Amino acid sequence: MTWALILRDVLDMAIVAFVIYRLMLLIRGTRAVEIIKGLAVLFIASLISDRLGFITINWILRNVMTMVFVALPIVFHPELRRALEQIGRGRFFSQLQGRDLEEVVQDVVKAVFELSSRRWGALIVIERETGLNDYLEDGVSLDSTVSSELLTGIFSPDNPLHDGAVIIRKDRILAASCVLPLSEKARFSSKVGTRHRAAMGLAEDSDALVIVVSEESGVVNLVFNGHMRRYFDEGSLKERLLKELQLRRGSRGVFRYWRQEI
Repeated sequence: MTWALILRDVLDMAIVAFVIYRLMLLIRGTRAVEIIKGLAVLFIASLISDRLGFITINWILRNVMTMVFVALPIVFHPELRRALEQIGRGRFFSQLQGRDLEEVVQDVVKAVFELSSRRWGALIVIERETGLNDYLEDGVSLDSTVSSELLTGIFSPDNPLHDGAVIIRKDRILAASCVLPLSEKARFSSKVGTRHRAAMGLAEDSDALVIVVSEESGVVNLVFNGHMRRYFDEGSLKERLLKELQLRRGSRGVFRYWRQEI
């Protein structure tokens, strides 16, 4: 085997590995990841049942996997469409940029308390590990850099986008006017507004951080992990956001939460 053949094989594998890596970045933060995990469990269970001689179980698993693979193009339609769009725009192979964590949190906190002082209701979602792409579909796509001015403007009562949630991923505002699931928990009284029920509904289904500004009182609450923390001031909200975001990735003042992709 010549060096030319070895170099060609290495280059071939490197290209395939890079494309797979970019595809993993593409589906990261979506429910497609959970579907792939489910497929992996089915595949492993099929192998084990075959080795143990469980004929009926193995037959069922193999047929289920066949049906799943036939349905994959439908299940992964949003991800396939997004991949083709990125390839068309020349962004599939581009590198991702990030900002300092504290800078982004400061912009969010500044906007929150500007909204609070004006008694403008707001619902701001910060994505963590669980992907929120399903909720982006119903919103208005923005894909803009996080800034206090933009967030304040979005929730102005005169803005048609104010009635809904803003979703932030890394240092980008992905969409506004997003519809969140309402919590059905019995502990909520009739006095709790729709924004708080929507915040709790998302916190029950994901690990997102949801900031709620009350339109009636201007009180700032933070909802995450299925619980609501109330009556934040500017300092305590910033401290809590930094703690929760750094905790998730183990960073210490560095924007690792946004930079780390896998």
